[in-house]
Amino acid sequence: MAVHHGPDVPDPMQTAAIDDAAKSLLLAWDAAREQVTPRISSVQLNALLAVERAEGINLGGLAAELGMLLSSASRLCDRLVASGMVERVPGRADRREIALYLTPASRTLLGELRRIRRRALTGVLERMSGSGRAALLRGLSEFAAAAGESGEAASAQTA
Repeated sequence: MAVHHGPDVPDPMQTAAIDDAAKSLLLAWDAAREQVTPRISSVQLNALLAVERAEGINLGGLAAELGMLLSSASRLCDRLVASGMVERVPGRADRREIALYLTPASRTLLGELRRIRRRALTGVLERMSGSGRAALLRGLSEFAAAAGESGEAASAQTA
């Protein structure tokens, strides 16, 4: 017996098919990340992305963004500062609060990650039809908007 799903309820088979299809996209992202992350860990990369999204974020905000304890975020930040990837600047409103900013080295690293990833995606997109690329863009744009509204993608955000 077939189960009826309303127009606003995704079909579980469709969800499974999307999950399977998304593997190719995720493999391209992972391959790019692996080329960059030998220099820094995945956790450090996620921290850089969080600082990039919210330049001037404080340590508490970074901990919340990454879903970690403040003490863990502090040690992570210490490692990023020591490696020249993040700089700490006294806050403008409260000099006791420390604001975090990317350094030119981290901006270069994130730019390299995006270039590698886009080169890999270009190779795949070239093998798709124009209408397929347009449909993919429409679908992913709608997916990103829906994920942003619900906050479901917060823990999975990448470069």
